[in-house]
Amino acid sequence: MTVVPGTGEKDMQPLRGVTVVSLEQAIAAPYASRHLADLGARVIKVERPGVGDFARAYDSRVHGLSSHFVWVNRNKESLTLDIKDARGMAVLRRLIDDADVFIQNLAPGAAKRAGLGADQLREANPRLIVCDISGYGSPGPYETSKAYDLMVQSEAGLLSVTGTADDMAKVGISVSDIAAGMYAYSSILAALLERGRTGEGTHIDVSMLESTVEWMGFPMYYAYDGAEPPPRAGAAHATIYPYGPFTAGDGKVVMMAIQNEREWRLFCERFLGRPELADHPDYATNADRNAHREALGAVIAKRFSELTSTEATDRLSAIPVANAHVNSVADVWEHPQLAARGRWHEVGTPAGPVRSLTLPGLTTPEPRMDPVPELGQHTRAILGELGMTEADIDELVAEGVA
Repeated sequence: MTVVPGTGEKDMQPLRGVTVVSLEQAIAAPYASRHLADLGARVIKVERPGVGDFARAYDSRVHGLSSHFVWVNRNKESLTLDIKDARGMAVLRRLIDDADVFIQNLAPGAAKRAGLGADQLREANPRLIVCDISGYGSPGPYETSKAYDLMVQSEAGLLSVTGTADDMAKVGISVSDIAAGMYAYSSILAALLERGRTGEGTHIDVSMLESTVEWMGFPMYYAYDGAEPPPRAGAAHATIYPYGPFTAGDGKVVMMAIQNEREWRLFCERFLGRPELADHPDYATNADRNAHREALGAVIAKRFSELTSTEATDRLSAIPVANAHVNSVADVWEHPQLAARGRWHEVGTPAGPVRSLTLPGLTTPEPRMDPVPELGQHTRAILGELGMTEADIDELVAEGVA
């Protein structure tokens, strides 16, 4: 890895000089590689000729483009290759042999069967960091199972703690894909640091199941050693009370949370106007309040009903007690905090520019916002870099190999 010192907007692109080849689809691997690209890495996204990453066809909500694809594919180059053709595989191997990182999230076992296993690739390029992302990892009884996000949420126990008492609910975003993508991203960064010390690459094996189970730490330990698991509590917290939604007199919902006994006492005094409740034996500790949440909830609900949502949030903020609006997705696009911090930028797409949130943590005024690529947009340029003539490239394109 070569890190080139820079100035200005380049200061927050520490992965300049790093080349990532990603045989990726859907969310997990593209999400990991996009984060690397946001930090300056060159990411070559390998896609199937004529079809591409199947996430391109998930929907057409962004000026005719897929919402999923636009989200996770900025700052990349699209190379189309049929790797089932020996010529396409030869091109891919040449790219990988000269790359710093190779990422793949093909079907279980597909990469190894194609000759793209970590041991095979690192024999040719010992400095290579290989990151395999799968649903369940290998070995194990689930290693060949298909693993879409909802399947993994189910296997990881996440559905047992989301939803209401009567109905389970999936998380509304692809949380298992995202978790795997983030662990792949952080593991690759760690591997690049280690390679800087040792000169050797490594093999990273990330599973969606393990990534999601790691995020299940609280409910798993809450139910440790056969104890009762936390109940499904809808938008309320399962074990801390009061912590969740309350409806104000104008019909709007306010989220609020009490985290400690000091806040509880102040809430009783300044919001409820019932200071004696702070020492009531049914409500003296969080465990007590949680055990008696129905009776306490009625008291709190009555007070909220006497106030508008603005009055309620103003009083909670003055204590202060944490509170929040229940925003729609449309509200988030116009969130005043994101606007005040300058987090929105423009990124190009084949359908024109769209707004895009800069990578969390970056504070440079000009983050990397290179376009979302068209399918195969960079194929000719990349093949030309490998020394192929126009005639060679024309032949591969005409025969559907590139």
